[in-house]
Amino acid sequence: MSAKDYAIKIDNYTHEIPERTDLGMNAPVKIYGNPSIYKMLDKGVFQQIVNVSKLPGLVGHAMTMPDAHWGYGFPIGGVAAFDVNEGVISPGGIGFDINCGMRLITTNLTVSEVKPKIRELINTLYDLIPAGVGKKGSVPLSMQQFRDVAENGTKWCIDNGYGWDDDLVRQENNGCLSAADFSVISDKAKSRGLKQLGTLGSGNHYCEVQTVNQIFDSETAEVMGIKDKDQTVVMVHCGSRGFGHQIASDFLREFLNKMESKWQIPIYERELSAAPINSKEGQNYLKAMSAAANFGFANRQVIMSHVRKGFEKIFGRTAEEMEMNLVYDVAHNIAKQEKYVIEGRTREVIVHRKGATRSFGPNSADIPDIYKSVGQPVILGGSMETGSYLLAGTEAAMTKSFGSTAHGSGRTMSRSKAKKKIRGNVLRSQMEAKGIYVRAASMAGLAEEAGFAYKNINDVVDSIHGADLSRKVAQLVPIGNIKG
Repeated sequence: MSAKDYAIKIDNYTHEIPERTDLGMNAPVKIYGNPSIYKMLDKGVFQQIVNVSKLPGLVGHAMTMPDAHWGYGFPIGGVAAFDVNEGVISPGGIGFDINCGMRLITTNLTVSEVKPKIRELINTLYDLIPAGVGKKGSVPLSMQQFRDVAENGTKWCIDNGYGWDDDLVRQENNGCLSAADFSVISDKAKSRGLKQLGTLGSGNHYCEVQTVNQIFDSETAEVMGIKDKDQTVVMVHCGSRGFGHQIASDFLREFLNKMESKWQIPIYERELSAAPINSKEGQNYLKAMSAAANFGFANRQVIMSHVRKGFEKIFGRTAEEMEMNLVYDVAHNIAKQEKYVIEGRTREVIVHRKGATRSFGPNSADIPDIYKSVGQPVILGGSMETGSYLLAGTEAAMTKSFGSTAHGSGRTMSRSKAKKKIRGNVLRSQMEAKGIYVRAASMAGLAEEAGFAYKNINDVVDSIHGADLSRKVAQLVPIGNIKG
């Protein structure tokens, strides 16, 4: 039998694998998804999340979001919380692209104003924002400046002219994890990250010009700066680049070498390496991961600064006049120390969110005052053909999923298979025929991100809305895209 065969349906949006000692589980597993999503989940996702449930110190349920698919260690779309005293921290539960995340920027421009200039705008943004494998950043740094970025995150950007004061409060943790310590990071990781600030990268990373296609909750949308259908917005999706990737690789390898011999933690999968959170190794990873997360926040901040400059150049108005405000910036590859009421008592845990994003409800202490009445903005990116969603966090998510929700549509097809099904230049022509102008660093990279390689985003959103992990605010559709 596969792990999926043990799952029991709870409701239309939730399945559960009860804790089973014969499978070596330390906690039960929850799988979120409507019937369509659940049916297409591959068996590897179930086995991986069951393996996560075997790790020491896990609290509550290990769980997968509706966009889940097979990953390294944890499934992408995996969420798990570990007790700060008895649990572990796992690089595979965060991912190689530490603090890959989403950022949404509003404008007061309508699609009718932007569409006639979309080619000129996208070409300008493409020139301003380095995209693709190995591209050097747009902001040269000394090693001391790099340290400052890694330890201070977005604040370094604001202090150095890459943004507005108001940007700082509209980010998860104000764009900085205080645990960051540059001194625990390898020279190789430092050398990989030094020249990458302000770069988009490759894979599924993008800077996308979008228009508001539908508003589901006008009151919440208004609070978040979405005022009208056909309003133009910009979405940025990228992370910590080679800096985070090397940090993950370094600690994954170190943990793997010590799991059985030093900590007596069984190895269920090589990429599911872990260390006790209170060990020196675990604390060093937390410090390094936080530094990479801060670089991710700063990276998106610099890119947003370039986006504002690009719009100013094309439309002849200042970014302030065009109301190019940050809605929010939220991470979806990260581990955070948070408090939750579990079985009647408050417990401090390390929440791993890999391909999952925060979804804190109204009145949460950790969201900006402007959003306390409606809940945290949740930015869910779709494929570059199908569109994205703006949602809001819920009170239910705080008790059901450690304040977590889905982060995107989730792949259903490998990148290599997608490239066999379509050529990048053909896909580009098809997108232009649909009214989406795209610039890509490579045609092969473009083909990897074809819409058919992803789940139906409406099914993913239906699942998290139905499970009350997030609620729909607005649907956004692309009109132009820069692809790494």
